Amino acid sequence: MYQTKSSIVVWLAALVVLLAGVMAAKTVVLPVIMAVFISVICNQPIVWLEKKRVPYTVSVLIVLLSFASILMLFGSIIGGSLTNFMKVLPKYEANLKQIILSVINDLNALGANINPSQLIDLIDPGKVLSYTSTAVGEIGRIMSDSFIILLITIFILLEAKSFVSKADVIQKLQGTSLMHLDSIGKSIRHYLSIKTMISLLTGVFIWLWLFILGVDFPILWGVIAFFLNYIPSIGSIIAAVPTVLLALVQIGVGGMLWTGLAYLVVNIVMGNVIEPRMMGKGLGLSTFVVFLSLIVWGFIFGPVGMFLSIPLTITLKIMLEQKEETKWIAIMLGSEQETRDILREFKDDDAL
Repeated sequence: MYQTKSSIVVWLAALVVLLAGVMAAKTVVLPVIMAVFISVICNQPIVWLEKKRVPYTVSVLIVLLSFASILMLFGSIIGGSLTNFMKVLPKYEANLKQIILSVINDLNALGANINPSQLIDLIDPGKVLSYTSTAVGEIGRIMSDSFIILLITIFILLEAKSFVSKADVIQKLQGTSLMHLDSIGKSIRHYLSIKTMISLLTGVFIWLWLFILGVDFPILWGVIAFFLNYIPSIGSIIAAVPTVLLALVQIGVGGMLWTGLAYLVVNIVMGNVIEPRMMGKGLGLSTFVVFLSLIVWGFIFGPVGMFLSIPLTITLKIMLEQKEETKWIAIMLGSEQETRDILREFKDDDAL
């Protein structure tokens, strides 16, 4: 019993030291992690091009150039629209404060005793409107390391061909199978491909709806909705709040309600109807773990950690499944359906 407690303490101490080291080296670790995930995503189209008899090096070049072009397109859209938005932001802030003061005065006329200055300081509409631009600015700072990330990605992809033979040698020499790394790659590709499709549809629908309503900078809010949809649970809320406030300032209460309805309908349909069906058996993670991973990885890596929280947690879970002494942690991270499947397997074995 004492030995078990000691081992748990040692594991926890090692985890704390590891996390502290990762946070201290975040500027180095984060580009490497981004490059690894980009490599995993790019591997599938590279394999497809190889099947079409395109040389491997040429396939890598074509896929990476296409990926870089897409990033540059998004960067130009965000950069131009965000610059224009920041120019008119003070006007939106002033109008929003006037609306809040008008509501407070109406409530005070009905007998409420509200201090306008204290409430405005508490809500701080300027911070609410600029929060999303700060989050997108963080993405821009990561993109500023795009050259380093691109170089690391190139080297990873060029080495990928030799990885299979290296894995075979390791298995023959040490009896250690690296098949779980292939499972990690498949899980991440499955999640990111579906999430990208859902996020793209979400961004397009939001852009069209805002364009029809006449809300300023609809393409900016569509791109932001696309990016923030990768953040589980709260991403869609973060994307919606400033847009709803902008619609209130620009169009009025009716525009605010229609804008809020747009985000509500799109996210319910995409997130609760289409995405679960496309995901199949799901992520293999419990709902609580999904939310907790958002907080933990966000604390470690900042906003980018929130974007990568699900892939990082899936990777951690699969790694934990490989050792008998850590398999119980993987089970705790898993979904209820996965636990039921394991119990069903035990019952089938007992029946035999």
